[in-house]
Amino acid sequence: MSDKTLQVEVVAADRLVWSGAATMVRARTAEGDIGVLADHAPVLSVLLGCAVEITEAGGSKLIAAVSDGFLSVANNRVSILADHADLAKDLNRATVQGELDALNAAGDEGVSAAARRLAEARVTAASLAS
Repeated sequence: MSDKTLQVEVVAADRLVWSGAATMVRARTAEGDIGVLADHAPVLSVLLGCAVEITEAGGSKLIAAVSDGFLSVANNRVSILADHADLAKDLNRATVQGELDALNAAGDEGVSAAARRLAEARVTAASLAS
């Protein structure tokens, strides 16, 4: 594997959530799951709410829960742009599980698919972080 790195940014509508060097990024797009390494072909895709996995340049894993948004890859830069994003380490597993359970109890009435994907992403991210 190349020793090149990617410059990655996870950006929510109201703040920069994380920025740094990474060797790999995994996310879910409307076209399916994507893994990005250095020198990846340019991509602009619709991002679906998911747990994004970032392998930092030092080898540690960083997990972020993101809502629907966009993923951009160009010139060894990856931008993950979403309305809402949280680092897994900042999520309480029991709290986010309770939020998902409340959405599930509400059924499909008044709950968007995007809201459900974000709640599921938050639970997944919190579980991976613990």
